[in-house]
Amino acid sequence: MKQYCVTIAREFGSGGRLIGRRLAEELGIDFYDRELIALAAAETGFAEDYIGEVENEKTSRLCFGPYAHNFPIVTAFNTGQSVSAQEQVFLAQSAIIRRLAAEKSCVIVGRSADYVLRDKICCAHVFIHAPLEYRVRFAQEHYGETRSDLDAYIKRQDKRRSNYCRYFTQRKWGASHNYHLCLDSSVGLDSSVRILENFAREFLRRLS
Repeated sequence: MKQYCVTIAREFGSGGRLIGRRLAEELGIDFYDRELIALAAAETGFAEDYIGEVENEKTSRLCFGPYAHNFPIVTAFNTGQSVSAQEQVFLAQSAIIRRLAAEKSCVIVGRSADYVLRDKICCAHVFIHAPLEYRVRFAQEHYGETRSDLDAYIKRQDKRRSNYCRYFTQRKWGASHNYHLCLDSSVGLDSSVRILENFAREFLRRLS
């Protein structure tokens, strides 16, 4: 089978990470999500815990637009430009994502990988969503969430992801035209994995 990549963007609590991991297992290819934190730590010299914190910081609207328009510019460390820690992490992870996609077939979750790999022909982009009530239940069952304001917390996480996407890519997070497939994961984990596996194989077959 020809080398390819599947990127997965997802709403919080939709099960996108678990679906992505199981999809990679079914396809027999590598999976990257939090693994990218370790790779970015080696690239930047930042501690893994710090990168995790940086990824969750609020993004400013003020200074990163030029990078989004001129992307791929993934060597800002060497240009003498002044960039924030969050921007350095994004640039490092973007370089890593492009390198991984060039080297092997893989599933990549999050980090605006759909945008980073937008010029890669053999790359299928997926957005996973689900009704809020399903995501509340999923977070309770799979993440062990017990907070009383879980529905509000989920909305805040979605807002953070939306802001991250807009800040670094100037795209609207979850807009269907940015993806090859949008999937409602409330059909169930097994069904979601099966749908994506069939889609990935058909996507690749049509490019062969």
